[in-house]
Amino acid sequence: MDRYAVMSDIHGNIWALEAVLEDIGRRGLKHIVNLGDTVYGPLEPQATAERLMALPLIGISGNEDRLLFEKPAVPTPASAAVERVKKRLTRESVDWLAAQPGTAVAGRELFLCHGTPASDETYLLERASPRGATLNDSDFIREQLASVEQPVVLCGHSHIPRAVQLDGGRLIVNPGSVGLQAYTDDSPEPHAMECGSPHARYAVVTKARDRWSIEAIGLPYEWEKAAETARRNGRNDWAIWLERGRV
Repeated sequence: MDRYAVMSDIHGNIWALEAVLEDIGRRGLKHIVNLGDTVYGPLEPQATAERLMALPLIGISGNEDRLLFEKPAVPTPASAAVERVKKRLTRESVDWLAAQPGTAVAGRELFLCHGTPASDETYLLERASPRGATLNDSDFIREQLASVEQPVVLCGHSHIPRAVQLDGGRLIVNPGSVGLQAYTDDSPEPHAMECGSPHARYAVVTKARDRWSIEAIGLPYEWEKAAETARRNGRNDWAIWLERGRV
């Protein structure tokens, strides 16, 4: 029986990460994958990186990881938020982030990407608009996965826990976000993502008798400490998202 713990979008939330890792240990899960956006945010980026660097996991990079180590083709001033995170990270941690691939394969049957296989900035399962996020149609999802051979695709980026099965049996799983249960963004147009509660999310995917099952998990953790840290670092918006799971 193949069992994988699937994490994504930790965003430097060490308190949520510890709750998830404790649950993974309690369940005896040996295989862990991390789908990126690991340390960016006004919380504890270095502590999060150190915790993960010590684990035997398969990890990939997300779009907000790249902000911390990539040099843009056209030099532009980095945002204050990005500079704050960079100053908190050691060289070893930045090098570790930079070494993460954009996509990966785990156990031969699992394909890992942050957004889509071609873009870590594109939602695979959701269509975002000012009215909220709706499920993308199957044709769009199928087109994005045309180059992927594996029967199971694990993705993140939207922070919304979701599982979709396409005609033919291909399964796509988004575990949701470990560390940030709501946020707003201006791209591709202004929108909000909301889970509705502050619980840390991850998923367990299990193969038994040639079929995959999905367990979506939400865990309580010390989100008050995370919110207070966000406020102390000048991000009251993050504090609200962390406490409520709403924007």
